[in-house]
Amino acid sequence: MSKPAIEFIFDFGSPNAYLVLKVLPGIAKWHGAEIKLIPCLLGGIFKATGNQAPFNAFAGIKGKLEYDRLEMQRFATRHGLTAFRMNPHFPMNTLALMRGMVAAQYLGVAETYVSAVLAGMWEHGEKMDDPEVVLAILNRSGLDGARLLELSTSPEVKAELVANTEAAVARGVFGIPTFLVGEEMFFGKERLGQIEELLSALPSGA
Repeated sequence: MSKPAIEFIFDFGSPNAYLVLKVLPGIAKWHGAEIKLIPCLLGGIFKATGNQAPFNAFAGIKGKLEYDRLEMQRFATRHGLTAFRMNPHFPMNTLALMRGMVAAQYLGVAETYVSAVLAGMWEHGEKMDDPEVVLAILNRSGLDGARLLELSTSPEVKAELVANTEAAVARGVFGIPTFLVGEEMFFGKERLGQIEELLSALPSGA
């Protein structure tokens, strides 16, 4: 009997993706579900859908960005994510990081890669669009950074990231974090409770 799957569309450049990636595994484990990480390029999703990053879309709205940050901090506090920090270099180009994620999936080291990149991006405030910084972080985590970075520039990896992004848009995705459970789509970390409700309602072994 197969486990229900939570497809998580993500880009390391989203602080909300960090928060979700710290909480979602516990939810999945509790409900006997599996998580399928689908790396996509947030900029590509925005371009295809006419969407904008909140950093740009709400820049002229008094108090909106400040409130968004407060809400993220409340979420972090609620879930005990005391290491979370807004990156001083935000926003950053994450194209290389997302290609690296696809490469890490190819090599079977995605879990370690995710942990290392999340920590660098949203805990230690590293400049994660600097290849030398990323290389050092990957090596310190026990990964073969040079191999990952080399593979990330291959045509196959580049094509898969594009295909992931296009497929996500085709399924209705317009931003990150987005979750797909079967045919149901949920956007935003605030929907985690709804995902739990759906998983609880599924027949055993669905």
